[in-house]
Amino acid sequence: MTSVAVAVNGGEGVGGRGSRRAVKWAVENLLPQTQRFILVHVIPAITFIPTPSGDRIPIEELDENVVALYVLEVKVKFEEIFIPFKKLCKAQKVETVVLMDDNPASAILNYVSQSGINSLVLGSWSPNCIIRKLKGPGVPTTVLNGSPEMCNVHVVSKRKIITKSTYSSFISEASSRNRMSHERDHKKSSSSINNLVSEPEIYSPYVESKVQKSFGESSLSHRSVKGSEASMKTESSYVQAEIEQLRLELQNTISLYKRACEELVHTQSQVELLSSDIVEEAGRVNAALEREEALRKIAAEEKAKYLQAKTELEEAKELLANEAYERQMAELRANKESSEKQRIVDALFMSDRRYKKYTQDEIELATNFFSQSNVIGEGGYGKVYKCILDHTPVAVKALRSDAVTKKEEFLREVEVLSQLHHPHLVLLLGACPESGCLVYEYLENGSLEEHIFHRNEKSPLPWFVRFRVVFEVACALAFLHNSKPEPVVHRDLKPEYKDSIIAGTLCYMDPEYMRTGTIRPKSDLYAFGIIILQLLTAHQPNGLASIVENAFRKGCFEDILDTSVADWPLAETEELAKIALQCSQLRCRDRPDLDTEVLPVLRRLADSAATRGKVERANTHAPSHYFCPILQEIMDDPYIASDGFTYEYRAIKAWLQRHSVSPVTKLRLQHSMLTPNHTLRSAIQEWGSSKHCQEP
Repeated sequence: MTSVAVAVNGGEGVGGRGSRRAVKWAVENLLPQTQRFILVHVIPAITFIPTPSGDRIPIEELDENVVALYVLEVKVKFEEIFIPFKKLCKAQKVETVVLMDDNPASAILNYVSQSGINSLVLGSWSPNCIIRKLKGPGVPTTVLNGSPEMCNVHVVSKRKIITKSTYSSFISEASSRNRMSHERDHKKSSSSINNLVSEPEIYSPYVESKVQKSFGESSLSHRSVKGSEASMKTESSYVQAEIEQLRLELQNTISLYKRACEELVHTQSQVELLSSDIVEEAGRVNAALEREEALRKIAAEEKAKYLQAKTELEEAKELLANEAYERQMAELRANKESSEKQRIVDALFMSDRRYKKYTQDEIELATNFFSQSNVIGEGGYGKVYKCILDHTPVAVKALRSDAVTKKEEFLREVEVLSQLHHPHLVLLLGACPESGCLVYEYLENGSLEEHIFHRNEKSPLPWFVRFRVVFEVACALAFLHNSKPEPVVHRDLKPEYKDSIIAGTLCYMDPEYMRTGTIRPKSDLYAFGIIILQLLTAHQPNGLASIVENAFRKGCFEDILDTSVADWPLAETEELAKIALQCSQLRCRDRPDLDTEVLPVLRRLADSAATRGKVERANTHAPSHYFCPILQEIMDDPYIASDGFTYEYRAIKAWLQRHSVSPVTKLRLQHSMLTPNHTLRSAIQEWGSSKHCQEP
């Protein structure tokens, strides 16, 4: 591949004009026959990088990537030098290269050697004789001397073109002449020849003709030797005369330069002396003015601070007096209200006969003085303990000692629960007004959450049991919402028995209630819908409604069902899930009515589940605790006696008329009060219904 490189220099000076001549000549003579045409420019090597503050950091102290990026930016900036030269190339494809080296000739030679350049073109300009002497051999001379043999070098000056071959011939001829002259003349002549090649424009046409004649005579070896020697002597005399003239010019220029430097140094010293005095005096004046201004500002600021502090002190004194008076009045009102409230609460606790009252000693003894090992739940109200009271497993909900404001909540809960009796609501057995404890019946099968997530070794629930649980919870909610004179809103419905600090658990709390603070019966429907979805999917409640909606949208609802159940009835399960999504709508007005829209569907699904689940229950026998210890038959109306055991009501009633000891333990009964066991009655009835469904 033929390649031509043209070394160019930027700017509008003589160097730039020489480069334009070189490019123009290369375009006219070499570009049509070449395949690659390259413009080359050399810039000094980068040894430091400037900073915005004006400092210069050596590249050795910087990261290689930073240096490389800066070098790339510099090269891109110097690409602008090639713009005027590209215009001379007549829209031909031109490559550009920016080299970095402190020695331009060395950089060009290295590039030519490494890139395999066939032709190299350089421009030449004509400095005066003094500059030629000071600078020594120029870039063209160095390139001609060091260029590889495979590369043709063309030095384009204003008057002629010097190539590598003509330069070599001239050097050979000059060497022959110098061997016949004095060694001093030899050195001067060589210097003149270098100047002739580097800056050819300095010589007159007469000198050029002599050189050309010299070249011509050297090539004709068969001419007369005497004529050649005469020509060489004549040319040598011209060269020596020119050298002598250059020496005289240089001496005069140096003497003038020294005299000018001395005068300049003297003048500069005087200027610097005067400037330093002026700057010093101006600095003292400016410093005095700045100190005066700063002191004025400080005085003004201190005065403003003093006035502001004085005003704030007066306001603080007045505010402190008002706050002290208001605090005293508030404390008096609070003490009065607290005393009145406590008196009313105590009176109500002591006079209410709708529940059994336990003493503080009985509660402490039963809970082993509220031992941590008996704790089964904890929340903002307090802790829940499992213990035995009246030989019956119970759950004691104890008010925290520091939760004084919970007294009203305690009273309200006693007031409400003492009047509510439903098969699917936990039964309130009694209370202890002294310590703020509520005594509930204990449900030994654990929480619904334990069965959903198989915790504490709880087995998974069959699908038909889950359908029945959903229906029974809905029945309990309907019972609460239809209470008179006002509906009862649960507000904290969830599949676990751990209390929450606020009235509700975040993932089950009605979003509209959290936004507006307004509670209504439909607020319970949101939590109810989330619980249904958990029973179907065994997922955590957070974002569960969105997960189910996306599954319906993608047609993969079956994939998110609880895998512990292998025989889900898909049609009924999808219907139940859609009811749950309706209940968990963000706005109350978008949720269905529990009595008219939800319960009928759940009742139908529960009946269908009971029918389809008869195969699973075919071999089920009644548990032993369904039998009355006295009659040894399944109970219809179970009641709890003071010994903690459950009996058929008619049987234990007849027993107590004749005996005062327990039918089971034979120990003396503490009292003859009987408590209905609604939970056991519901379980027996459910079992009986399933048995009837199995019979033909």
